[in-house]
Amino acid sequence: MFIHLGGDTVIRSKDVITIVDQDTHDSSSITQQFLASREESDIERISSEQTKSVVVTTEKIYLSPISTLTLKRRAQVVSDYDNYNEETEQPNE
Repeated sequence: MFIHLGGDTVIRSKDVITIVDQDTHDSSSITQQFLASREESDIERISSEQTKSVVVTTEKIYLSPISTLTLKRRAQVVSDYDNYNEETEQPNE
């Protein structure tokens, strides 16, 4: 399944490692060091709007204008849907 991060950016939910609130990022020296150590090409600013969330995936880091809470809710909906599908699928006979 997929998660919309804002603008035209959609990522696969299984690629998400973490979603961090921008305020947490600003106050955490470890998070700041992590982002500073990444190549500029590995970081994608989705919009010129204020960054509210930092989404770390297996391939890239996205700076999203969508709140962390909203992104986590979207990810939970995807997870719930995947779990529902697994429970309702019947094995092929």
